[in-house]
Amino acid sequence: MTTAPHTPLDLLHSETEEELRAAVRSLLTARCAPADTLARAGTGRPHDPALWHTLAVDIGAAGLLVPVERGGQGAGHREAAVVLEELGRAVAPVPYLTSAVLATEILLRCESAEASALLREVALGHRICVPAVPLTLAPGAPLPETVRDTGGGTLTGRVTSVADAVAADVLLVLADTGLYAVPAALPRLTPLVPLDLTRPLATVTFDATAATRLADAATARAAVTGALLPAAGLLASEQLGLAEWCLTRTVGHVTARHQFNRPVGSFQALKHRLARLWLDVASARAAARAAADALATAAPDAPLTVAVAQAYCSDVAVRAAEECVQLHGGTGMTWEHPAHLYLKRAKADSLALGTAGHHRSLLVGLADLPAP
Repeated sequence: MTTAPHTPLDLLHSETEEELRAAVRSLLTARCAPADTLARAGTGRPHDPALWHTLAVDIGAAGLLVPVERGGQGAGHREAAVVLEELGRAVAPVPYLTSAVLATEILLRCESAEASALLREVALGHRICVPAVPLTLAPGAPLPETVRDTGGGTLTGRVTSVADAVAADVLLVLADTGLYAVPAALPRLTPLVPLDLTRPLATVTFDATAATRLADAATARAAVTGALLPAAGLLASEQLGLAEWCLTRTVGHVTARHQFNRPVGSFQALKHRLARLWLDVASARAAARAAADALATAAPDAPLTVAVAQAYCSDVAVRAAEECVQLHGGTGMTWEHPAHLYLKRAKADSLALGTAGHHRSLLVGLADLPAP
């Protein structure tokens, strides 16, 4: 009996991935300054269409997960993880996680002509497609059953906490009879007050709304279920980028800030706190990279690796953001300083696609760990 060869885990970045990182970081440095993000955050519509066009179309990041024959770049999860890490470092208000990752993963699992045509538009960056599912929907959790097909592809129902719906051109709707595409202008969108001002939430209400069917019920449920795992795995890279920014910014502040004629960072208590945080971020980097590599290689243990990454990176991002606010002192508590954007994104991400506790519960079963 022969077994398939084992692909060794690769946590190093390739030259191509580093070039992609440099391009995305350069774009965000020039076009996504904290002051601009803060100004947009208070409007309820934080998305920057020009920034998204450059990222999605000019750089081609929207189609990284899509094969060339289906209109994409033919890259993979490792490259998408690099993009999300940089977006996390900038808390960039773009619908990359929802459109280029979650919606794309759903459409990749649908084989109808209508789904393929929409996938091509999304991969080219011509349309923003957002799944009309709660942001908190997690791998292994029951799928919502809130939208009904009342006949002929006419949808009725309501979905809460849909992320980036206000930026979408098309909504992907999981109904009782299948997966449907709905122009975002047709249903009623009720904006919610989100914790994370850079990723707005809305309640989407369908009232006899016309829709185009993309897949039957069984395919639709399998597609949404299957898409949640890679989305959760790649979210860990966004959380990593966020934690890295918070650590770097905090170290810079305590090095420059002086009290009693010496740098604040020279005090032993702060040294210990930052050393522990550095170790946590280094471990999060390994966990997030392992998840991206496992997804890219379709490793059999990908669900286990993703659960580890989410269970760990979620907590590290929140802790790094909390330390950033606290160690900046009074400055970190002001609206003008971007630290609060990172804290809010970290807290919101800790609920997105499953809490750390949910992923630990999955880990217990996947690793066959006995109960205490």
